[in-house]
Amino acid sequence: MAQQRARFLTVAEVADIMRVSSMTVYRLIKAGDLRAARVGKSYRVTEDDVDRYIAEASPAPDRRR
Repeated sequence: MAQQRARFLTVAEVADIMRVSSMTVYRLIKAGDLRAARVGKSYRVTEDDVDRYIAEASPAPDRRR
C-alpha cells in the first residue's frame, strides 16, 4: 500500500484556510505554535500541521447539553 505524502502550503494558502492575515501566520510560526519548514526565504506548512493547529486552537464543545 502506498503511503500518502503530506501537501505543503504557502503562508498565503494557510492564511486563506485559517481566515487570517499572512502576518498572523508568520507570528504563529515564529512563536512555535505552527510548525513550518523553511524553503529558501519562504516557509511551507503541511496540511496536517494546519489541521492539527486548528483542532487544538478550537474551543472544546460544551458537553453539558
